[in-house]
Amino acid sequence: FGPPLGRRLAVFVDDLNMPSLEVYGAQPPIELLRQWMDHGGWFDRKENSFRKIVDLTFVAAMGPPGGGRNPVTPRYMRHFNIIAYTAFDDA
Repeated sequence: FGPPLGRRLAVFVDDLNMPSLEVYGAQPPIELLRQWMDHGGWFDRKENSFRKIVDLTFVAAMGPPGGGRNPVTPRYMRHFNIIAYTAFDDA
């Protein structure tokens, strides 16, 4: 499964670290995204088959933890190249 043949799809998720933590400290929406990154797709329980997702690029943005944002686990962050910058001043 994926975009039409010969094309690529970019998925952008803003505020990636907004899902709240569950009882055990996991963030279920992020765990679904991590499963795609680790295994390349999801298991379809209706057809009992694996749905491989191809030609997909994942881009995300998030702010620092605090104010409703939660830290994202290193287990998920290992899939990203992290680009960060400091805030500019008005001088």
